[in-house]
Amino acid sequence: MNKAANNLVFENVEIIDIAEEGKGVGKTDNLVLFVDKAVPGDVADVQVYRKKKNFGEAKIAQLKKPSVYRTQAFCEHFGTCGGCKWQHMTYEAQLKFKQKTVEGALSHLGKIDVSGILPIVASPVDRYYRNKLEFTFSNKRWLNDGENRTDETPDMDALGFHIPGRFDKILDIHHCYLQADPSNEIRDKIRAYAKQQGISFYDLKHHAGALRNLIIRTSSTGELMVIVIFAYPSKAEIKGLMDFIDQNFPRITSLLYIVNQKKNDTIFDQEVTAWRGPEYIYEEMIDGNGKTVRFRIGPKSFYQTNSQQALKLYQIARDFAGFKGDELVYDLYTGAGTIANFIAGQVKEVVGVEYVPSAIEDAKINSNINNITNTKFYAGDMKDVLNAEFVAEHGKPDVIITDPPRAGMHPDVVNRLMEIEAEKIVYVSCNPATQARDLLVLKEKYDLEKIQPVDMFPHTQHVENVVLLKKKSEV
Repeated sequence: MNKAANNLVFENVEIIDIAEEGKGVGKTDNLVLFVDKAVPGDVADVQVYRKKKNFGEAKIAQLKKPSVYRTQAFCEHFGTCGGCKWQHMTYEAQLKFKQKTVEGALSHLGKIDVSGILPIVASPVDRYYRNKLEFTFSNKRWLNDGENRTDETPDMDALGFHIPGRFDKILDIHHCYLQADPSNEIRDKIRAYAKQQGISFYDLKHHAGALRNLIIRTSSTGELMVIVIFAYPSKAEIKGLMDFIDQNFPRITSLLYIVNQKKNDTIFDQEVTAWRGPEYIYEEMIDGNGKTVRFRIGPKSFYQTNSQQALKLYQIARDFAGFKGDELVYDLYTGAGTIANFIAGQVKEVVGVEYVPSAIEDAKINSNINNITNTKFYAGDMKDVLNAEFVAEHGKPDVIITDPPRAGMHPDVVNRLMEIEAEKIVYVSCNPATQARDLLVLKEKYDLEKIQPVDMFPHTQHVENVVLLKKKSEV
């Protein structure tokens, strides 16, 4: 260990793991080190730039021995952009460590035997896999290495992604590998037009400026939605930009805009104006009976952002449930009713519950457009809706499918599942840690039969996990 420039330098540190935020993990002198852009298996001299009592944050001063898992990042924005933080690690290694994440959460937090865990399901593509991206306009562009800001620095406008930990700084994106064409072309041409016309970009601190956000949604059917969110525009600025997009991108199916003058970016309570086309596009899946199920996607709709993996995820949930055709199913946290409508043709009835009222309206519409008549949907807080009266009215479910947000299920909901005692529970989770917490309670009455991790988001730390629970036999 040496001291350099008032920072600690540790020599020949072996990176033994990788943390959620994409930093490699090493240990030395009873100090845990989180090392930027380090990969498990690397051996490096590392320089600590921030030290706490039991851990330090560091960067690689000299890479002594590269890991066999290390690869060249393919995006010019890697390391600055907040996304794709595992890009410097081979995809095979990413899958390995995601599987390890699931195993660790379930065994350590849920006290669950994970010896029978199934191999993680890889994404068929690891680039251009997202069907939705949201970009932010800002007059406070992030300055890249080598750039120095002066009062005369030209062109501080940006259209891109937030810098981690800096809400007011936006990285100007030149090419993003997350969404297929024409996503990059649309973003770049809109930015160029706005700059040429002198339309002001949003000031995130002072809440001023005309242009705020840009959302691009694509679908497997080839349809395309573009939503421009303005803040304080003139009518001429709206017309000019929307006409420009319309004329340059005739393949856009749904061209929309919103004027949002609130201090937050949420659009759920904002009016949507259709400039051209309907306020929705369609996504499609093939269910277990070979039938095409269509889903209507609006500007505010929730839909899994990796369409190909969403189908696999729903197939796994369906197969885990092992439907015979006569089941009553509760679909908790149903969202836009995608799982409910996907399985409806193979069961007697599906009852879906979701907190967001607009999502429930989407779920009902999705049933109607597919002529599905055996679904019912209800909006409300899960812990309040899913009570004894609800179960008495709709019947005791044979199977419960639950797909909660990252925070997991509310303790009251977990307790309600323990009281309902459905024969099977299929728990879909985007956060194995909170899933493990809930399973710790549920396993008192349920045996964990199957565990299936699924990679929905290559080059990130995020991993989905599906488990099958079966009610224990009465003793």
